[in-house]
Amino acid sequence: MLNVFALANGRLFQEEIDSPEARAAAPAGPRPVWVDLESPTPEEKAWVAARFGLAIPDDIIDDDLEESARFYEEDNGELHIRSDFLIDGDDAPDGKPSRNVRVAFILFEGVLFSVHDEDLPVFRLLRLRARRIPALIEDAKDVLLKLYDADAEYSADALEGIYDNLERVSARVLKQDVDDRVAAEILAAIAKEEDLNGRIRRNVMDTRRALSFLMRSRKLGAEQFEEARQILRDIDSLDSHTAFLFDKINFLMDATVGFININQNKIIKIFSVASVALLPPTLIASVYGMNFQAMPELQWKYGYPFALGLMVASVAAPFIYFLRKGWLR
Repeated sequence: MLNVFALANGRLFQEEIDSPEARAAAPAGPRPVWVDLESPTPEEKAWVAARFGLAIPDDIIDDDLEESARFYEEDNGELHIRSDFLIDGDDAPDGKPSRNVRVAFILFEGVLFSVHDEDLPVFRLLRLRARRIPALIEDAKDVLLKLYDADAEYSADALEGIYDNLERVSARVLKQDVDDRVAAEILAAIAKEEDLNGRIRRNVMDTRRALSFLMRSRKLGAEQFEEARQILRDIDSLDSHTAFLFDKINFLMDATVGFININQNKIIKIFSVASVALLPPTLIASVYGMNFQAMPELQWKYGYPFALGLMVASVAAPFIYFLRKGWLR
């Protein structure tokens, strides 16, 4: 899918070019500030090359791209940036889990080109804001900065969602009996939030690196440079939240595992008590089964009842002792 964005009366105007006829009829002007390519086809890449003189490599968003090749500038002025953007699983319409999606940016002759495989919530948020708020964007570098700003806000919203979900998990862990079924559900919920928290931390780290590269490239104006610094301060404020959430997740994980161990110890305790209680009657049965010259159960008419009663008493005595000690509670 190919979307072209141009400025009209201080607002971002979108034109979707999704067919060969639309690409052929696309006007030569005004020059857009942003060209967004979602899962671009070879025909769409060829249209970009013919219209703007920019060749988009086929491996531009490969995951195995070296870290050193994520931020660089070509001799012809092309500024290349590869960044990861977050998709919260709760916002994904396809029901997929939370994930980071690689996006390639190319800033070339006053136009920002973005290439990615999935539609991103941050991109939708920026399009909505740019249509409603006049003078929000003035050039292509503003588009890139506003995307990173929206990405920081989206990460903050995702962190708030983790806070809410962990509060519900805490209520289940600390305010009710935790059996094995409940413990399994709690561990699954904790693992999901831990994965999302880790992805947020990686996402903000990647955004920080991209902004630092932009600031070092000396292509930003004075106001844009200050805006980039403000975004970095917002990102720095998220680090303490992610660290706190990691600690909270570890605490809930340890508490849940502790309850699982308690439940297992209860089962082991039952077998231990039963084993100890059955030792005396086993000993009595062994003694009575020995080969005596005068066997009590044969020479005495109360021999069998006495042996059985002695076995019951030997079983009851340990249980009474355990109850007084509180070991059976």
